Amino acid sequence: MVKPENSEPPEPCPKVGIKREHIKIEYEPSSSKIKKEMDEDFSAGEYHLKVMRYQQLLSLMLSSQTKDQVTHAAMQGLISHGCTVQNILATPDEKLGELIYPVGFWKSKVKYIKKTTDILQNEYNCDIPNTVKDLCKLPGVGPKMAHICMKTAWGQVTGIGWVKSKNPEETRKALEDWLPQELWSEVNHLLVGFGQQICQPIKPQCATCLNYKICPFGINNLKL
Repeated sequence: MVKPENSEPPEPCPKVGIKREHIKIEYEPSSSKIKKEMDEDFSAGEYHLKVMRYQQLLSLMLSSQTKDQVTHAAMQGLISHGCTVQNILATPDEKLGELIYPVGFWKSKVKYIKKTTDILQNEYNCDIPNTVKDLCKLPGVGPKMAHICMKTAWGQVTGIGWVKSKNPEETRKALEDWLPQELWSEVNHLLVGFGQQICQPIKPQCATCLNYKICPFGINNLKL
């Protein structure tokens, strides 16, 4: 038999006893495992949002009659301590007072924080209410605070929440009647800055305020 040209020799048969390379087969995770991991991620994310909203509310409760830097320091102390619903409820009143001192009316705020936190655990699954009406039902939370909380915690502009007068509710409603709602958020920020820099609770800067001519307090203050 004539061997064809350019033919290659046949491959040798594998010898018995030669160990073949082990091939590792990897399986995709089952759908149940994927769902479990997704549920865990969602639960962790939702818990984190609840904690953030709770801290926003406490920050506003502390800020009443208190300078921003004092409020900031108090919140840093609470966060370092563990500012969650469960941990604050487990914290003795005396220790909580030490953490928030020297915010204005800190003794009363300790009571408000404890009562509010208890309500949040029992009625809102450790979250905060998502309406102004329900926020105002919490001890130590007023309409001004509730409107600001709706913006900072829930991202909803529900009203003009920063006023300073003898009757804040009437002032707020009057502002909302004539000011377009799309400007409410911007005006809130402007009024907060105005109150911090110019119309301060102590020693207001009436001499440099552009509104002193239409402000009864400013006019009287400059006559003194």
